[in-house]
Amino acid sequence: MAGEQLHVLNALDVARTQWYHFMAIVIAGMGFFTDAYDLFCISLITKLLGRIYYFDPNSSSPGSLPPNVSAAVNGVAFCGTLSGQLFFGWLGDKMGRKKVYGLTLILMVVCSVASGLSFSHTAKGAMATLCFFRFWLGFGIGGDYPLSATIMSEYANKRTRGAFIAAVFAMQGFGILIGGIISLIVSAGFKNKYNVPPYSVDRAGSTVPEADYVWRIILMFGALPAALTYYWRMKMPETARYTALVAKNAKLAATDMSKVLNVEIEEDVERAQRLVEDQANKFGLFSKEFARRHGIHLIATTSTWFFLDIAFYSQNLFQKDIFSAIGWIPKPATMNAIEEVFRIACAQTLIALCGTVPGYWFTVALIEVMGRYWIQIMGFFMMTVFMLALAIPYEHWTHNHVGFVVMYGFTFFFANFGPNSTTFIVPAEVFPARLRSTCHGISAASGKAGAIVGAFGFLYAAQSKDPAKREKGYPAGIGVRNALFVLVATNFLGLLFSLLVPESKGKSLEEMSKETEEENDGTTVAST
Repeated sequence: MAGEQLHVLNALDVARTQWYHFMAIVIAGMGFFTDAYDLFCISLITKLLGRIYYFDPNSSSPGSLPPNVSAAVNGVAFCGTLSGQLFFGWLGDKMGRKKVYGLTLILMVVCSVASGLSFSHTAKGAMATLCFFRFWLGFGIGGDYPLSATIMSEYANKRTRGAFIAAVFAMQGFGILIGGIISLIVSAGFKNKYNVPPYSVDRAGSTVPEADYVWRIILMFGALPAALTYYWRMKMPETARYTALVAKNAKLAATDMSKVLNVEIEEDVERAQRLVEDQANKFGLFSKEFARRHGIHLIATTSTWFFLDIAFYSQNLFQKDIFSAIGWIPKPATMNAIEEVFRIACAQTLIALCGTVPGYWFTVALIEVMGRYWIQIMGFFMMTVFMLALAIPYEHWTHNHVGFVVMYGFTFFFANFGPNSTTFIVPAEVFPARLRSTCHGISAASGKAGAIVGAFGFLYAAQSKDPAKREKGYPAGIGVRNALFVLVATNFLGLLFSLLVPESKGKSLEEMSKETEEENDGTTVAST
């Protein structure tokens, strides 16, 4: 009957907040901590890789990665992530969330360590090996997106579900922050041990052989938090919604959740079987019925995530280039190799601490008050405003570094207290259980397509038209100011497509996905 719900699912929806909710947040969240650490720490070490592997003793400026190598090193993990989101999202609906969850973590741990062990006799070989392992690292990270979001949404009660999913995603902020802090600690230790002159004084001596350990340690540290949570991931039971609605074993779902919730849940097997066998809920992803019920939802979640990630990842990955352009980070020739890592890490840690991390937790605190829709609308709007405020008087900011950093920090704050959080949450709530992980994976993959555009496009677009200000080997671009205007446009498009996003605050997953509706000759009716 329309509107009926399994007892076990109703028990989850109305359950009080318990210890297992927080355990689920930590277990799923540590995966996201690792995801963010691994994806963003590469931006801290690309300058160092250029100095080590592309040193030219006849050049007045330190070695730098050639444009194609830099694009590959920065962007290859996103290509892997996109592939992993689609594959593991689909697999999570076919095999179950829990079975696939451990595979993604193993892949992340192994490839984090392997990335730091990328050795070769040639620069080309070392970068090719690094890119190979970064791709498969991204593949594992990609699986974590749909699985973590789906598991948390299916475990949570409807009153605090948004806050719990947001808390999992907020661990991304800590991953970015800790990436900066680890880089600071490692580079500071090596800088104190090997206090060598800057490049302008001693070209060869400014990069000590031991600097090669710095980037390897930073990359390999990402394996540690993921490895520590593997045991607990494997101990988590399969989600009740997958067991009952997809695997069609309501009795096992009730037994599993009775242990988790510490309450006795009895399920009428015959009634449960009737509900989960409802013919109206057997439509596939490419069916007309899916398009009728969820087509607009999928357009909304994919388009907004795509436009967000163009801006979000280009901002994150190329902070160092923007800060160098405005003069906040000294010119490379005035520093030695390890000091440059230290300066870049200082800048990115400050932005993460003041703008990135607080934004995530504002979302956690207010999402059940404001709702997903208004937080996303507000976030895109404020990102558009602050990007305009950076782009229009750009020449002013080149002489006012503190003001630029404050304004730049606000764009990160409203990205995270805005669409960067909500684009992750909404796809985990609006699609039916048997397609939830797949649709979240498609939405997230659309986002990573935007990240690839941002990673590859911004690298070239932000180059100056003036050859003297352009990085070696790059063609003329449109400059940082015009690149910021492009990001203004993408943020505004994200705002427009956000108008299609449904509000799921306070509603059960079955209510949002319409899994209790019945179909009669293509028309949905409520039976009595």
